[in-house]
Amino acid sequence: MEALLFGALISAVDPVATLSIMGSPELQCNPLLYSLVFGESVLNDAIAIVLFKTFHFYYNPDSPDIESSDIPRALMSFVNVSLLSILVGIALGLLASFIYRHLVRLKEHPTIETALLFLFCYCCYATAEALQLSGIMALFFNGVVLSHYNTYNLSDTAHVAADHIFATLAVLSETMVFLYMGMGVFAGKLHSWNIIFAFLALLFCIIGRALNIFPLSFLANMCRGERNTIPVNMQSVLWFAGLRGAIAFALSENMPGKNKETYISATLTICIFTTVVCGGFTNRMLDQMGMKQTHSIDSPTAANAGRMDSDGYMYNQLIESSEHLQELDTRVRSGAKDAWKNFDNAYLKPTFGGSNPNSHARASRHYNDDDDDDDLDSLSLAEMESTNEVKDMDSFQESRVSQE
Repeated sequence: MEALLFGALISAVDPVATLSIMGSPELQCNPLLYSLVFGESVLNDAIAIVLFKTFHFYYNPDSPDIESSDIPRALMSFVNVSLLSILVGIALGLLASFIYRHLVRLKEHPTIETALLFLFCYCCYATAEALQLSGIMALFFNGVVLSHYNTYNLSDTAHVAADHIFATLAVLSETMVFLYMGMGVFAGKLHSWNIIFAFLALLFCIIGRALNIFPLSFLANMCRGERNTIPVNMQSVLWFAGLRGAIAFALSENMPGKNKETYISATLTICIFTTVVCGGFTNRMLDQMGMKQTHSIDSPTAANAGRMDSDGYMYNQLIESSEHLQELDTRVRSGAKDAWKNFDNAYLKPTFGGSNPNSHARASRHYNDDDDDDDLDSLSLAEMESTNEVKDMDSFQESRVSQE
C-alpha cells in the first residue's frame, strides 16, 4: 500500500516553472502546447490528491499490504469522489453565474461584486471538503464553469480587479510553497535521504512519463484532424515538462508508516531536480523543438501588416481570425458536439451568461463595413478634389478674360 501511496503522490505534475516560462509574451510559445501542459498539470493534481486520499483511507499500519477485497472498493470510491466533486463544482458554478446574470444592480458595486466572486470560489472548496470530496477538483471545474459563463456577467471594473487579484495571490502562493520546499533542504528534511531510492524513483518517473505521453499522444492524434495533431517535437516538450512540485511535496508530508522520512526526502529530491533542471532548460528545449512562434497576432510584421484601430488591434488579422473561428465553428457544429452547442447557445447562455456565438461574424461584418465606408470616403474625397480643380480652372479662365 505504501508503494501505491507514493506512486499516487509522485504522479502529481506541477510545472510552475515551465508554465511561467511558456506564458511569457516574449517567447511566443505555441498556444496548443501551453494549453496541454496547463490542462494536464491542473487536472493531474486533482486526480493525484483524490487517489492519494483513497489509498490513505484503506491503509492499515498493522497490515500494510492491500487486500484483494479492497481493490474494487477503492476503485469505486475513487470514481465516486471524482464524479461527485465534479458535480459540486459545476452546480455551484452555475449557481454563481445565475446570480450574477440576473442580479443586474450588482454591477453598480464592483467591490461587492469582486468579493462575492472570491466567496463563491471558497464556498465551492469548503463544500466539497465538508462532504469528504476533493476540494481542488471541485474548484477546478467551478472555475471552468465561471470562465465559460460568469466572465461575461462581470462589470469591467470587477473583471480587471478579479483578474489581477487572482494572479497576485497565485504568485504569492507559488512563492511561499517553493520557499517552504527550499527551507526543507536546510531544516532536516534530507536526514533520512536514501540516494539509491531517490535515484530509482526519479528514473522511473522519467520512464513512466515517456510511456504515458507518447502512446497517449498517438491515440489522441488518431481522433484529431490533420491540422490539430500533436507533433513529435511537441510530445517531447510535454515529456520534458513533467516537473514535480508543491502538490507532491505536500502529499509526502501525509505519508503514513515508519518510512515517512525516506519518502519525504526522495520526493524533495525529485522536486528540486525536475524544477531546476527541467525548468531551467525549458527555454532551450522550446528553441530546439521549434515551439516558439515567429510572430503574434498583436505584433505587426511585413507579411501581415494591416490598419490599426484605437485599441491597437489589426483589422486584417481580426478578420482572418474571425473567418478561421467561423470555419472551426462550422466543423464543430457538423460533428457530435452539434446538439450540445445548440443547447448551450439556446438555453444555458441566456440563463447563466456567456459570449454571443454570432459576435465574431458581426465583428467581421463591422470591419468590412468600415472598410467599405473608408472606400466611399476616399471616393468622395477624390470627387471633391476633382470638383475643386474644375472650379479653380473656371476661375482662372474668367480672370484671363477679364484681364483681356
